[in-house]
Amino acid sequence: MSIKQLSVFLENKKGRLWKALNTLKSENIDIRALSIADTSEFGILRMIVSDPKKAKELLEKEFAVSIADVLAIEVEDQPGGLEAALGLLNENDVNVEYVYAFVEKKTSKALVVLRTDDNEKSLKLLKDNAFSVVEDEAYTI
Repeated sequence: MSIKQLSVFLENKKGRLWKALNTLKSENIDIRALSIADTSEFGILRMIVSDPKKAKELLEKEFAVSIADVLAIEVEDQPGGLEAALGLLNENDVNVEYVYAFVEKKTSKALVVLRTDDNEKSLKLLKDNAFSVVEDEAYTI
């Protein structure tokens, strides 16, 4: 199963990131993971949040927002922990479009968010090869 990720288009201007995050805070929406890819003109804020649907509705009042399906897996929090999963996907001709990670508070594992060109195939490959796929609990970790 995939999880929902918000992507928010932000102009690269003072206060825009703060405004987006303050909007979520004001409605008690928790950010579980966050990544920003930027250029000199704009950035794409990617987030896993506790309530993706509500967050999208709130942020759309001021920002361009989309929701995408991504995968989240647990990997060992040690050197090479992610390499096995990426190697498996690479060997099976799956392109990883982007990845970001965070450390789970409850275990010694790292959680990795992946967007691939074929999430369905990726999910099957990862599950068939004993990778722990994080599902709904990603919103509350």
